[in-house]
Amino acid sequence: MTVQTYDDSAALVEAAAAKLIDVIVDAQAARGTASVVLTGGGNGIGVLRALRADSGRIDWSKVDIFWGDERFVPAGHPDRNEVQAHEALLDHVPVDPARLHPMPYGDGAYAGDPDAAAHAYEHLLAAHAVGGPIPDFDVHLLGMGGEGHVNSLFPETDAVREQSRFVVGVTDSPKPPAERVTLTLPAVQRARRVWLLVAGADKAEATAAAIGGADPVDVPSAGALGAEETVWFLDRAAAASLPS
Repeated sequence: MTVQTYDDSAALVEAAAAKLIDVIVDAQAARGTASVVLTGGGNGIGVLRALRADSGRIDWSKVDIFWGDERFVPAGHPDRNEVQAHEALLDHVPVDPARLHPMPYGDGAYAGDPDAAAHAYEHLLAAHAVGGPIPDFDVHLLGMGGEGHVNSLFPETDAVREQSRFVVGVTDSPKPPAERVTLTLPAVQRARRVWLLVAGADKAEATAAAIGGADPVDVPSAGALGAEETVWFLDRAAAASLPS
């Protein structure tokens, strides 16, 4: 685990974007393709805007894009992470539409049934896996809530306790909307690299608890560990409670 601290969220975002370019380019050189799991939130979308400004070395036709969680709302709804990602980046780079893998919509074939939507997304992941049940994502980007949630995995919920499924439906999110679809901690842990993008004094206590080895049921971000690398990108406020 690595902790990197920056003066503010803008510096954090720029650093993460620069490193993400390197990882994608290296993955494409090694395997011909790269896979990234996107997140929402200010810092996650900020990274996408930074890539929009400067990502010239990436071959966007050879990147698979997945999402870590999604609000189970209608297609095109502004609260969807997918919609925000398109506005920030995906509508502005030559990505192959066939390699964009959004989670099902709340008004689509699975309307009213987020668990069925989760099963469908799990099947989609399996279809894009090589030698495993789901892809070994090159990078899974994550934000974190003030109580330590990542994706739509909130403390003391069935979703954060899940140990076998890679995608689950959520019907009791304490943060509206209640219905969501989310990758689980076992799915997060399949990623080669997990990067947590965290800024703000309201995140300091949960950041310190997670880095200090808290129980993921209590602080879900503590279970967000990459198979090869886990990096916390923090601003000074979020890092304030870490041991000096």
